[in-house]
Amino acid sequence: MTALLLAEFRDPETLITAARRARDAGWKGLDAHTPFAVPELVEALGLPPARIRPIMLAAGAAAAVLTFAMCWYSAVIDYPLNLGGRPLNSWPTFMVLCFEAAVLAAALAGFIAFFALSGLPRLHHPLFAARDFERASQDAFFLAVQDPKVDAERLALLLDGLGPVAVREVAR
Repeated sequence: MTALLLAEFRDPETLITAARRARDAGWKGLDAHTPFAVPELVEALGLPPARIRPIMLAAGAAAAVLTFAMCWYSAVIDYPLNLGGRPLNSWPTFMVLCFEAAVLAAALAGFIAFFALSGLPRLHHPLFAARDFERASQDAFFLAVQDPKVDAERLALLLDGLGPVAVREVAR
């Protein structure tokens, strides 16, 4: 079982520097907890790009194609009615339904993918019991490291000069 280490910082700039150092050291399992969004953290932690958008695009495109196929089949093959002199395959008529189905499918796929990819619902995580971790939503910045080759001494040595408020191991 790998240890979970937590380093606390006073400002986001120091957290970003610490995250870059940990990433450059080749450590895996990096995460950051901040009271507000820090855009530079994504690059500093070396996080992979989000996979939700391609999933939503694929679901929306599949729903649009399926809806168009159903509309075309019902209007041309199953129950052809010549109304108003239009051709049976009057594709502009089908576009509103295709668009609505694409939006609905993309939204549902995004919702489901978000929960699946983020591991939710997670009712408990060891970090929740860490001392002073509730300040991550108020005024503290935390770097979490979960790597089997890292211990508290190595993390403190890596963060030397950055002045972390605390470096502690979280009980699992």
